[in-house]
Order: sequence, then structure tokens, then C-alpha cells
Amino acid sequence: MQWPDWLKWRSSDEKEKEPVAWSDSLNATDWSHYSSPRTILPTAILTVSTLALIRIYRRHLRRVPEAQYITPSYFHKRNLYGYVSRVGDGDNFRLFHTPGGRMTGWGWLPSRKIQDWAAKEFKDKTIHVRIAGVDAPETAHFGNKEQPFGKEALEWLRTLLHKRYVRAYIFRLDQYQRVVASVSYWKWGFWKTDVGLEMIKNGMATVYEAKFGSEFGNKEDKYRRAMEKAQRKQIGMWRHTKPGLIGKLIGQKSEKVETPREYKTRVSNLEKAEAAQKK
Repeated sequence: MQWPDWLKWRSSDEKEKEPVAWSDSLNATDWSHYSSPRTILPTAILTVSTLALIRIYRRHLRRVPEAQYITPSYFHKRNLYGYVSRVGDGDNFRLFHTPGGRMTGWGWLPSRKIQDWAAKEFKDKTIHVRIAGVDAPETAHFGNKEQPFGKEALEWLRTLLHKRYVRAYIFRLDQYQRVVASVSYWKWGFWKTDVGLEMIKNGMATVYEAKFGSEFGNKEDKYRRAMEKAQRKQIGMWRHTKPGLIGKLIGQKSEKVETPREYKTRVSNLEKAEAAQKK
């Protein structure tokens, strides 16, 4: 009995000799093209480069508009470079973040020119920065009187920082949603200057003494030595704390300076006493 042709076993050689239908060739996929090194290598390079550029943009080139966009991943690890648009108090200011600085066009490209960011409509585009480790005399606000030397400290900081580019090394956010940061800038183009230390050296601030929220990095000892030196030299807010020669002869005693921390504590106690009386 002879087997039908469709049940006969055909060798591989016989199969290769069989003609391939035109319709079958249309649906065939040549996978060898996709596994070729000439295809895999450029694809891998493009993918890795794209992911690296995205990471660089997110970490170094993406602008941070406000403090609320700063996450804990920044704390004690990252810094912000920017333009000081406004100095509102003796120890804090507004920073317009300019990632990459002049190298990425800030200040000279038409689309990245620094305008008058002190205007009210630009307030929500800046970061409120509190200088870490220092406490300046208070200016008049919230119905409270100005602390002695508060206006002088504000004007000194405004002269130093306003419209200057600085770098803020972030420690944390405080209860007022301000960035607590160590701030520095380049003096004469090559000398790195610590703003907090300069304030203390010039008698414009004391070392921060609050029990909660103190941040110094590794600079607390340096700050305290600088404050002791300013006190001895009677610089800035420490001026006239000791009587002169004539004052000593007539029996004048040394005048105690009320520190910003003592001032805040006194004002807080007065407010609590007034609230208790109203009840």
C-alpha cells in the first residue's frame, strides 16, 4: 500500500529545495537584524545617555521655584545657586534659583535675564532662605517694636547680599517654610566667604541660641569664637557695652546687650501675660 503524498516524511534537504510562497515571505521576521551588535550597541548608548541627561537635568538644571518643592533628599546633601532678589530681615532673604548660573545662560541670554525680582508679583517665584547658625536683632513687625541695632543689621545684610549671586547649602525647612541654609559667595572671584560668619564678625548677629532647630554644619565652634572676639572689640551691636575712661571714673557700669533670643523670649512672655489678662 502506498502512503499518500501529504503523509510522506520529507528530509530537510528536500524541504530546503521547496520554493517559498511569496505570501509567506511577507509575514516572515528576520530576528537576526535585531540581535546584531550594530543594532544593540547604538540603542544601548542612546538609552543610557538619555537616562543620564534626565538625571543631570533633575539634579542640577531644573529650577526650584519655591521652598515647598524642596524635599528631604536635599537636606545636608545638596545646595542651590541663585540671585538674591530681596533682603527682608537681618538674617533672611529671597533667592531666585538660577541652576547652572551663567554657564546655562542666566543673566545674559534674552530668555534668562534677571529682572527686578523684588516686585511683589515675583514673590512666589523665589525661595525664602533663613541663614543658619546666626540670629540678627529684630526689626519692627507684628506690632512689636524694633530691637536696638535691628535696622543697622538689616541694612548691612542688604548691602552685602542684594543683587548678588550666592550658594545656599540646605539643612532643612523651618516652621515658616523657609530654607535653613549656610550661605556663601565668592569674594573677588576666588575667596569663598561665609555670610553667617561675616555677620558675627561684624557684630550684626549672635550665634543662634534656640533650643530647637539649631543648624551649624561643622561651624559652631568657629561662630562662637568669632562672637567672643566681636564682643571684646565692641563691634556692631556690642558697641558701647563697656564704659569709657570717663565713664569708669564716674562709676558707670557695663551695659548688657539684649540678644535676639532674649528679646524674643521677653516679647513672647509679654504676649502670654497680656493674653492671660484678657481671659
